[in-house]
Amino acid sequence: MNPRTPESLIHLFNGLFSESLNTVLERGDDEPIYLPADDKHLQHRIIFAHGFFASALHELSHWCVAGEQRRLLVDFGYWYKPDGRTAAEQAEFEKVEIKPQALEWLLSEAAGHKFHFSADNLGANMGASDSFKASVQQQVLQYLTEGIPERPAQLIQALQQYYGTPPLTPERFSLEGK
Repeated sequence: MNPRTPESLIHLFNGLFSESLNTVLERGDDEPIYLPADDKHLQHRIIFAHGFFASALHELSHWCVAGEQRRLLVDFGYWYKPDGRTAAEQAEFEKVEIKPQALEWLLSEAAGHKFHFSADNLGANMGASDSFKASVQQQVLQYLTEGIPERPAQLIQALQQYYGTPPLTPERFSLEGK
């Protein structure tokens, strides 16, 4: 079994998408960000935080959800409100995070890496709600039943081959212990 390192993830992703979709995964020192190609950088860059494997998987999941036009915008054109969101703002955050976190869970399983739901609101001392977790799980099961979109499916297959993980089956996506 190959080690789960950020470098292995970078190598796998860049081998798949640096030429075909002109996109690379890079280790960052600070906050994660997606930067489209520009005059200084000829490739789109997915930059993950502090070399954390989980951060890379999370940023990759957002890239997997973003359509062609959104991949031309900094951070895919998404809004971001830092810690300290109100309950209404948190509910809106959770609504837009269902698909990315479902894909992140699939990517994590494919890489043999433990998945953690993210409420991304540490200042409010608010974890992911039970309804959010259930919605993410439902989306995972829908992907498994109806098919995973092409880009994440390619990445999942590469992760499974590299890390030697078993097929993704519904039984692997339980909320117990999450």
